[in-house]
Amino acid sequence: MSIVKINALSVPAEQREVLEQRFASRAGSVENSDGFEWFELLRPVEGTDQYLVYTRWRSEADFQAWMAGPMKAAHQGGGQGGGQGAQGGGERPKPAASASQVWSFEVVQQAAPKQ
Repeated sequence: MSIVKINALSVPAEQREVLEQRFASRAGSVENSDGFEWFELLRPVEGTDQYLVYTRWRSEADFQAWMAGPMKAAHQGGGQGGGQGAQGGGERPKPAASASQVWSFEVVQQAAPKQ
């Protein structure tokens, strides 16, 4: 079965809009990756400043290939949270998140709505 990676990003209130804009402009690089199955950016509603970045992959190897290729390339020019970097090779923008922690899970059961 699939694997799930959840990146828990601590995002100060004044950086929430920045983080969301960076993810919105991430140019869809993850969607075209081999083995990619799902993405969600989850905004906290109450009680925490942590956004959750949920991705599901066919295998750990597919996730690692994305990390070593497209993800690494995208983040070399930008900050955390899907940043794309300054135009013209200038200084990198300040990261929107103040901390990050990645959690890994194997999918052992799943269900979908009945048609």
